Amino acid sequence: MKTFLLALTTVTLISGAAFADPHEDREALMKSFGQQLGQLAPMAKGEKPFDAAATAAALEELHARSEKFDAAALFPEGSTDGADNRALPIIWTDWDDFAARVDKYKADVAEVAANPPADQAALGVALGKIGGNCGSCHEVYRAPEG
Repeated sequence: MKTFLLALTTVTLISGAAFADPHEDREALMKSFGQQLGQLAPMAKGEKPFDAAATAAALEELHARSEKFDAAALFPEGSTDGADNRALPIIWTDWDDFAARVDKYKADVAEVAANPPADQAALGVALGKIGGNCGSCHEVYRAPEG
């Protein structure tokens, strides 16, 4: 019985992976980045009191999620179909730059998560570093909304 359940689980996992939608997967991952950054931004702006423990937890979660950012898997060539897809074809004609930007984002998140900011000012600097990565990539590789 255990062998049957193991085989069924394996087939289910493989089938699910085969039907994964890179566009939906990358959109969900990007939204998850925004959720974590959205917890931190009010503290960086002074709209909420700085909380070192909450900051460290949000950054650790952001780091864990950023490690799932596999550019090749999430942006396979030709994955720009769909009405709400904003990925631009330049991603694949300038792949090395795109991949380097993804790697920089991941490295910067890892660095900040490993050394969480100790106060509001340091959090603002850290979010500027991380957010700068997001913005620089979106400016070049993502179509404007609408």
